[in-house]
Amino acid sequence: MDKKSSTYLLYVVLHILLGIGVYFFTPISKVYGILIFLFGIYFVVKNKNANNEVLMVAAYIVGSEVFLRMTDGNPNYEFTKYSVIVFVLMGMFYSGFSKNAIPYWLFLVLLIPGLLIGVQSLDIHRLNIRNLIAFNMSGPICLGLTSIYCFNRRIQFSQINKLLMYMLLPIISTTAYLILYTPDLREVVTGTGSNMDTSGGFGPNQVSTILGLGVFILFTRIVFLSKNKLILLLNVFLIVNVAYRGLITFSRGGMITGGVLILVLIVFIYLNINKTGKYKLSLMLFFVVFGLLFTWFYTEQQTGGLIGKRYANKDAVGRKKESSFSGREVIAEHEIESFIKNPIFGIGVAKGTEERMEIFGETIASHNEITRMLGEHGLFGLFGLLILFVTPFILYLNNKKYLYLFCFVAFWLLTINHAAMRTASPAFIYALSLLKVKLDEA
Repeated sequence: MDKKSSTYLLYVVLHILLGIGVYFFTPISKVYGILIFLFGIYFVVKNKNANNEVLMVAAYIVGSEVFLRMTDGNPNYEFTKYSVIVFVLMGMFYSGFSKNAIPYWLFLVLLIPGLLIGVQSLDIHRLNIRNLIAFNMSGPICLGLTSIYCFNRRIQFSQINKLLMYMLLPIISTTAYLILYTPDLREVVTGTGSNMDTSGGFGPNQVSTILGLGVFILFTRIVFLSKNKLILLLNVFLIVNVAYRGLITFSRGGMITGGVLILVLIVFIYLNINKTGKYKLSLMLFFVVFGLLFTWFYTEQQTGGLIGKRYANKDAVGRKKESSFSGREVIAEHEIESFIKNPIFGIGVAKGTEERMEIFGETIASHNEITRMLGEHGLFGLFGLLILFVTPFILYLNNKKYLYLFCFVAFWLLTINHAAMRTASPAFIYALSLLKVKLDEA
C-alpha cells in the first residue's frame, strides 16, 4: 500500500473513532470545534498559504458543520460560515485575489439595499434583528467573499481531491455518530416524514444535505483514487453506510442532490475519456451501482417499504400527498408575492420571516434561497442570482477540463432550492467551481 493510501486509511479510522468518542462523551465535540479553528489558524499562518492551506482548512470546517451542530460543538450556530470568512480573508492577505473577480464584488454590493431596508423595517420589539439578519446574510456574504478568493485561482486537480478528502473526513465522523445514535428503526420510523430520530436528533434536511455530499465525494474517490483493492473496498463500504444513513433521515433533497452530482460527473467523464478509460470507469460503476442498489433494497426492508413511499411522495398507507415539497411551496409563493409587490428593492432582509410570523403565527424561515433573494432583495436579488448562475459557465470556456465544475454548480443550485443557505456547504462548494484547475498532477 502506498503512503497516500495508508494515510487516508489512518484518517478514516481516526474519524470513525472521533464519532464514537463524541457519542459516548459529548463535550469532546466542543473541544473538537475549537481545535479545528485554532489549528487551522496555526496551519495557515505557518505555511503562509503556500499550498492552498486556506481551502484545505475551510473544506474541513465545512464538512464538520452539521456534526458540530448536532452535537452542540459550535460556539455559535453560524460559526462555520464566520470561520470560512475568516480563513478566506487570511487567504486574501497571504495570496491576494484576482482583479477580475468584479462580478462577486458587485454581488456583495447588490445585497446592501435589501439589508438597509430590513434593518429599518423589522420590528425590534418582536424579533432578534441581529440574529435574523445574520441568519439570512451570513450565507450570501460567505459565498461572495469565498468566490472572490477562488476566482481563477490556480490549483492542481490532485489538490482538489485532497480538499474533498478533508471535507469527507468529518462526514465519516457524522456517520459513525449516527450509527450509534439511531434507535431501532421499527420504534421510530412510523411514517414518511423527515425523521429527527434517525438524524442525530438534528434537522434531517441539513443531515441529508451533508451525507448526500459525502456520497458524491466517496464516488469521486472510488473513480479516481482507489488504487488498490483494500481502498476500493473501504470506499464502497463507506459509500454504502453514508448512503444508508442519508436515506433513513427521510429527507429527500440531500440524497437526490448527491445522486444528480454522480450522474453529472459520469456524463462529463464519458464525454472526455477514451475507450480504455470508459472500460475502467464501467468496472468502477459496477461496484458503486451494486452497492447503492443493495443499500436501497436494504433500506426498503428495514423501513417496511416506507422509504419507497417517501420518495414516491406517499404517506404511510400509500396515499399520494397533496404537497410534493412538504409545504415549502407556501413559503415560496409568499416570497414571490413579495417580489411582485416590491419588485425593485424587495421587502428587506428577514422581513419575510416577520411577515410569515404574522400570517401563520410562527417563525418560518425560507427553504429556498432563490425565492428569498427575489422577495427580500427584489431586482437587486435577481441580478445577484444571474451573476452567480452565469459566471461559472463563462469561466468554463477557458477551463473545460475541470471535471467537477458542473457538479459543484449543481450542488449549489439544488441545495439552495431545498435547504436555502442554512449551512456553509453551498456557498463554499459553489466558490470551488471558480477555480482554475490544472490536470497534470491528477
